[in-house]
Amino acid sequence: MTYIVTDNCIECKYTDCVEVCPVDCFYEGENMLVIHPDECIDCGVCEPECPADAIRPDTEPDMEKWVEFNRKYSEMWPVIITKKDQLPNAEERDGEDGKMDKYFSEAPGEGG
Repeated sequence: MTYIVTDNCIECKYTDCVEVCPVDCFYEGENMLVIHPDECIDCGVCEPECPADAIRPDTEPDMEKWVEFNRKYSEMWPVIITKKDQLPNAEERDGEDGKMDKYFSEAPGEGG
């Protein structure tokens, strides 16, 4: 099992999860985070830290596409290990449907 980030993170990008990760497997895009599935040690400490409920175990139904999504972008984006402020519209975008089609950006974040 591994943990992955879903589209609930898009336009929120809370980073509470990165500070508790013991293996630094989070990577930062412009408007979301991903977890490298091969680096995650399945400890689960990140999942309860996410206010947007965007971190899920890969054992849930229909998570295969998210595992590959996380793998792809974790190999393109910089690692992030330091908590930052969430995005300005995080509270209003939290739980919004269709965020992938509306807002997703392939651009990397700053990392750090």
